[in-house]
Order: sequence, then C-alpha cells, then structure tokens
Amino acid sequence: MPLPAAPASVPAAALPAPGSVRAALAHPTALVRWFWAAYVTPGRPGRPTTQLELTWIYSVWLGAFLLKMLGSSWDVSWHFRWLRDDLAPPHLLNSVGTAVVIGLVVLHSYTGYGVDRRALHLMQWGIGTFLVAIPLDILNHRINGLDITSWSPTHGLLYLGTAIMLAGALRGWWLYAAPGRVRNLVSLGLWLFFVENALFPNQHQEYGVLSLKDYLAGHTTAEPSLLDFAASQGQTPTMFMLPVPSWVHPSWLVCAGLLALLVARKVVGLRWTATVIAATYLTYRAVMWVVLVAMGFPPSVLPFVLLVGAVLVDLAVTRGVPGWAAALLVTGIVYAAGAAQEALGLLPPWNWWSVLPAAVVFSLLWTAVDVLARSAWLDRWRTADEPGAPAAGAPV
Repeated sequence: MPLPAAPASVPAAALPAPGSVRAALAHPTALVRWFWAAYVTPGRPGRPTTQLELTWIYSVWLGAFLLKMLGSSWDVSWHFRWLRDDLAPPHLLNSVGTAVVIGLVVLHSYTGYGVDRRALHLMQWGIGTFLVAIPLDILNHRINGLDITSWSPTHGLLYLGTAIMLAGALRGWWLYAAPGRVRNLVSLGLWLFFVENALFPNQHQEYGVLSLKDYLAGHTTAEPSLLDFAASQGQTPTMFMLPVPSWVHPSWLVCAGLLALLVARKVVGLRWTATVIAATYLTYRAVMWVVLVAMGFPPSVLPFVLLVGAVLVDLAVTRGVPGWAAALLVTGIVYAAGAAQEALGLLPPWNWWSVLPAAVVFSLLWTAVDVLARSAWLDRWRTADEPGAPAAGAPV
C-alpha cells in the first residue's frame, strides 16, 4: 500500500499580501505566514529586490538603530544617577534594537535580499564583534566593578562592531536603492547613526562636567549608592565623572566626529550633507536632554561646536579646498569656537594645547579620504560584487 503523500507547502501566491499597514498589524499571524512564504527563502547575495522591498528592509534597519540610539542615550544619563545594572531599562531597550539587527543580518544572510557579498560580510563581522563584546563587557564589570567610562576597551569593541555593521547597511542601501529623494533620506539617516556612534564616547565628559559641578556644589543628582560604591573602589567623583585627560574630548570631536561627517559628505554627495547630519544630531540630543531631565536624570552639555565644524566641512568640500589645508583651518576655527562655548560653562574642559596635534592628525586623515575618493576604491564601494547587480551610485 503506498504511503500518503506529504502535504504540499502553501505557495506564496496563495497567501494574500496585507492590504495596508493597519490590516497587517490587525492580523499579525497572517502577516508572518505571508512574509515567511513570500520572502524567507534561500538565495545568494545580490538577489533581485524591488525598490519597495528594499525600502521596507532598510526602514527596519533605521528603526533598529533608532531603538539602539535611544537606549544608549538613556544609558549614559542612567549611569550618572544609578549604580550599574545589566538589566537596566536602557540596556533592555538597546537589546531590543540589537535583536532586530540580528534578525536583519540573518534575513540578509539566508535570503540574499538587499546586499552584495561585501555588504553582507560587513554586517556579519559587525554584529559578530558586537556580540563578542557584550560578554567581555559584563566580565569587565564583574572584575573591575564600576568602570562606567565610555572609554573602556570593551565599550570600544561595541562601538567598532556598530560602525562595521552600519558600514554594511550603508553599502547595501547605496548599491541597490534607486537614485532620488528616498535614497538620500535613508542614507542620511544611516549616516546619522554612524556619526552618533562615533561621537558617543564624548558624552561621558559632556555629562561628567555638569555632574561634577553639581557634586561640588552639594546638590548632586547621583544616588548615594553610586557615590558610596565609587568611594569603596577608591575612585573620587572626579575620576569617574571625568575619567580621561582634557585633550581627549576636542581631539575626538575633530578626528572622529568631523571625520565621519567628511566621509558622509563625500559618499552622499549632497551639498549640505555634513551640516544636516550635525544639526539633526544636536536636535536629537536637545530633545533627549529635555526628556531625560524631565524624568529626573542628570543634564549634559551639548557640543554645538560640532555644527561649526560641519558647515566648514561642507564648504571646504564644495569649494574643492585641498584636504590638508582645509583640515588645519577647520580644526583651528572649531577650537576657537569651542573656547567661547567652554567659557560659558557649556563644554567639558578642553586642553587648548592639543589644537596643533589634532590639526595635524585631522589633516592626514582628510588627505587620506581625498586620496581614496580619487582612487578606484570609491568605484569599488559603489559597485556590487555580483554580476548583473549594478550599483546606483552618484558622483561625489
């Protein structure tokens, strides 16, 4: 007697697509079944993807990194008020964003939608580095106790992993998205997260300078448990509120923050790319400042001097100023503008003697970016590594 045939799988075409976002949310089970049958099928990188599908995929990338950015911003202020906790709400919010990113990388890896091999490898290496850094960071806190500094080696691995995975997302989107307003907006959004990640360590000093001022004035926002624990480790308030030398903040703002804005300007190619990203970043920080202070968390200073540097970067690139000269000029003006902001008590202490080495380093970095932009590297970045999947890049 023959065995009964196995039930046939339901073809994707037999499952109706949700007619609207409201319908999809009203019937999540049907949405998952339709999505799984229609899209979760094996494929290689460079698989044909419609513009609508591509936009949905990378909109989820934006949402995931928005959750991570919100959680990270909350996390900094949390650590200046409460003793550290692995399951603190900011960590959980950041973890939700990380879980979405993991799901996206798995989806890209399995289906091949919206990426070429290089973009996919960047995503995989980035999330891998990030996931390796998490247990190392927990172990570091178990061994070294408080260690809330944003400049710890394990935190550096988290930033590095985030930067690498964002580079993969930036490449995948830029390769396959059709030129136009949507591609520009999503690119600016992804670059915003890249710049925020680059500047994130500086927030320690931007919170620390006001927290230390409040502490010395006798009305600290830190809970007694945090101060007592720091004291039991032999750390003074100054040590954990301003844990790095005064030259670090301005040098990092220029050589990491402005460098990221410069690369964004070169890749995206819009005249005011750096200015728009910097202004959006500062607007976000200002909104979070209001929200967090309203929730009873400590305030921070905002690096408005970043906007000065961003405008100068855009002007220098637009006018074709040689990178070595532009970097020297931009660094000098940013440091001068920072002097005014610090005089108002609105910046962490800056070491003004660091202007020369920062200018030299930034000059070398800007020159390297210019060389790469004129080389075949930029063409390779804008060209998919799969046959039949041409990039849609625009000239710088």
